[in-house]
Formats: sequence, C-alpha cells, structure tokens
Amino acid sequence: MQLGFVSAILPELSLEELMTIAAEIGYDCVEVMCWPPSKAERRYAGVTHINTIGFDDAQAAEVHAICERTGVAISGLGFYPNPLDPDPEVSGPSVEHIRSVIAACKILGIPQMNTFVGRDWKKSIDDNWPRFVETWKPLVAFAGENGVRIGIENCPMSFTNDEWPGGKNLANSPSVWRRMYDEIPDENFGLNYDPSHMIWQQMDYLQPLTDFASRMFHVHAKDVRLDQDRLDDVGILATPHEYHTPKLPGMGDVNWGQFFSILTDSGYDGPVCVEVEDRAYEGSLGARKAALVQSHTFLRNYCP
Repeated sequence: MQLGFVSAILPELSLEELMTIAAEIGYDCVEVMCWPPSKAERRYAGVTHINTIGFDDAQAAEVHAICERTGVAISGLGFYPNPLDPDPEVSGPSVEHIRSVIAACKILGIPQMNTFVGRDWKKSIDDNWPRFVETWKPLVAFAGENGVRIGIENCPMSFTNDEWPGGKNLANSPSVWRRMYDEIPDENFGLNYDPSHMIWQQMDYLQPLTDFASRMFHVHAKDVRLDQDRLDDVGILATPHEYHTPKLPGMGDVNWGQFFSILTDSGYDGPVCVEVEDRAYEGSLGARKAALVQSHTFLRNYCP
C-alpha cells in the first residue's frame, strides 16, 4: 500500500509546494484536487492544484517533472461536486468537469479519478435513480474508454441544512453500492472508501472491506469521534455535526489495526490517503502541516 494525503487541506500552496511537503514528511503519494478555478462555499471544496480545463501534454510534462523531482506520486485526481443537483446550472457544469478530470487522467497516465455520484437531497433514492443511471452510465463508459477507474466516496454529504435531509451523495451504504454495481457493472466503477462515514451512520465499517474487495479502488484515512451523549440528546435525525466530530487517524473510533488487518487480507494494495478535516488543526498552515506529520507517524505503523 502507498500512504498519501488529500491535497484539499493545503489550498494556498502550489502543486510543487505541497508535493515537496509530502516528500519532506515521507508520504508516498497525494490525491490532487482538480476543482475548476472558482470560489466554493463548502469547506474543502474549490481547491485547484491541477486545472484540468484545456489540460494538455505540455502541462502533463510539468506535473510529471514535479513528481520526479519530489519522488511523490499522484494517487488519483479528485473532484467532489453534486452532478445530480436539481439545478441544471450546477449539475451540468459538474458533469462536464468530471469528464475534464477523466480526460486529464488519461493524459497524465493516472488511472484513478475520485468523486461523488451526487443526489437531489429532497428526493428519495428511488426517485433519484433514473437520473443517476442517465448521468452515470455514459460517464463510466467514457472513463472506461480512457482507461480510467472512477472511485465513488461513500460520504452522504448531509451535514448542513442545505444538504438536509437526504444528503447530496447517493452512495452512502452497502445496499446502494450493490444497486449501483448491479445497474452499472463496469469493472472501472468502484469505491473511494472512507471508514469514518460508516461510524457516524452507526454501520459496520469493516465488513465492506471484504464484501466489496473488488470495488476498493482508493481509500481515505479519516477518523471520527461519535459523541454518544450528544447523540442521546439530539437523536439520529439531527444534522450529523451535532453528534460527531471528524478527527485525525488514531484520535477517534476507527480501530486502525483491525481496519488494516482486514484491508490487507482483502488483497488491497493501493493508496491510503489521509483526509484532514479535524478543526482542532485548522488554525494555521503550520497546524495543518503538523496534522499531516502526526497522521503519517501514526499510520506508518500499518502502512510501512
């Protein structure tokens, strides 16, 4: 396995600067964020370390040169919008930019792109399904034609009032994943799996490692602390931030020894990328770098 991190936590740095930091800490790879250049309202969104719009061979050569100089690989290109947003002015550009990121993956020779499937958060899963099929069958086919795998992160995206109640990502549970892969069985359509999202949903975060072993394309290493007293007070129908807190690996409820034990038994040998969303470490660039150092030190116990 290769230990990396998600570049969204260092939005103010250039690609070369963040890859240099990754090398200094000792990371093997980075998942590079590829949002279209713009201002984003959501935390960790709108980060552009590679602009894939009009991306060409010359730009790819620059990226390859940075990787060669630093000795750090790119685990995949990431872009996490809502391609099923009910507003076509949101969903349309999101779908087109997913295609742009896939195309850049091909030019770079990076066979992995990570994203969300999206959702109209005011509708049920069944009511979202026809649009999911209409949107994603051609996207998965396009990726396959370009030799690119798509990893869908399992975050429900239901944290804030504008995402409530259904969340902005359908792919939030094993039942939905099975339905997705029955509908679109292409071998290049899989998961970018984050165990922390299972914990705050009070689900088994270990069993999917076995049940969906063939669909595990990419892994996010994020921990979470479920605060039972707060959950007892507000209930599961409250917005999730009222009863859980994202944490650095080793500081929450994920049993990382068990996690890596089952992950290795499943045959997974791909990237495991730290995703820093711990507010306790967000006060400064120095604190966020420290979060990456601490996470690296902890996870090297399991990913040497």
